[in-house]
Amino acid sequence: QVRLVESGGGSVQAGGSLALSCVASGSFRLISSMGWYRQATGKQRELVATITSDGSTNYADSVKGRFTVSRDNAKNTVYLQMNSLKAEDTAAYYCNADYIIVYGMSIKSSWGQGTQVTVSS
Repeated sequence: QVRLVESGGGSVQAGGSLALSCVASGSFRLISSMGWYRQATGKQRELVATITSDGSTNYADSVKGRFTVSRDNAKNTVYLQMNSLKAEDTAAYYCNADYIIVYGMSIKSSWGQGTQVTVSS
């Protein structure tokens, strides 16, 4: 099983920047995809950005050009640099990892506990 621990987040004024990081630990053969999702109060969890082990990225339209996802495979860490933050970016941000188990080829998914990002206008 993979354990994900997020750090970063906090409060910032609109137009500011924040950075998140998430470290994966545990037993796995390969982490195929890592990424970030967010959930605002009263809303469903939504994709923010993902990155595969070979560096392919995917972003929600709402964050393109403002957020950058990156990954350090050697450290099993994924990062999210958030610039030009808006009030609507306020949410709990969750790290996600899809990984292949040690024995076999099953793909499983793990989630972090979440970290709060609050943007004031």
